[in-house]
Amino acid sequence: MTTDLTPLYDSREAALIADWVLEHLTGLRRIARLTKPAEPLSDPILRQYYIYRSELLAHRPVQYVLHESWFAGLRFFVDENVLIPRPETEELVEWALGTIAASDATASAGSPTASGALLDVGTGSGCIAITLARKLPSVPIHACDISTGALHIAQKNAAYLGAHISFRHLDFLDHQTWTSLPPIRWLVSNPPYIPANERSTMAPHVADAEPALALFVPDSDPLVFYYAIAEFARRRLMPGGAVLTEIHEGMADAVMQLFKSAGATGIEIRKDLMGKDRMIKATW
Repeated sequence: MTTDLTPLYDSREAALIADWVLEHLTGLRRIARLTKPAEPLSDPILRQYYIYRSELLAHRPVQYVLHESWFAGLRFFVDENVLIPRPETEELVEWALGTIAASDATASAGSPTASGALLDVGTGSGCIAITLARKLPSVPIHACDISTGALHIAQKNAAYLGAHISFRHLDFLDHQTWTSLPPIRWLVSNPPYIPANERSTMAPHVADAEPALALFVPDSDPLVFYYAIAEFARRRLMPGGAVLTEIHEGMADAVMQLFKSAGATGIEIRKDLMGKDRMIKATW
């Protein structure tokens, strides 16, 4: 399979995908397959192998082919209704956990700190909300999405992973929907931020397979979600609350200025493991 996939992926990624598929089919990790005497695949497994191979060669992401994606050590069910969780989103979650822990430490030291809930905007598979809910059992977690298909997947993952989350079907860009939300202290989000004109530069297994609703924004208004997030924070975020979001690597300054104009303070931008401006935190 590795040879078949090299025209679509670089050799390292092709090998990783092939290994993932074989582990999924056989239940054996690579080291076990290498040390165990070679056995031919059974006919049912072989038939499934060729189905997977055909889907992969048609540019379907391996996560959708196998209906699984790993995030923060947890296995999530995914399909074409949701964005595939990314490593940089794990970095955002870790930053959020550190921010909330520091806030709790301040409260423990005697500084008054209001309680409140956390909101995940555009939850998709639920990877952000579910990971945070498992790490922060005392914090009420709310998650919203405009896609009913995405919410179905997120609810399925929350049930499977034992996370208690209040899911809401709403269009966050519609300010009138905000009144249905409880007091929010922390907002964490990986919103759509890729301008539509960048679609042609992206790999087919991303641009053509993952939901456009979760990826792309109009070229004429690429910061549309950050305007909404900033306005929500200005109007509704509890005092001392914080917003943490992913950002387009080329729009960090624009998002920072937008947040400043909405009254944010303590703005910080962080790079991802690839050295790209990828996350922003702001307090109100």
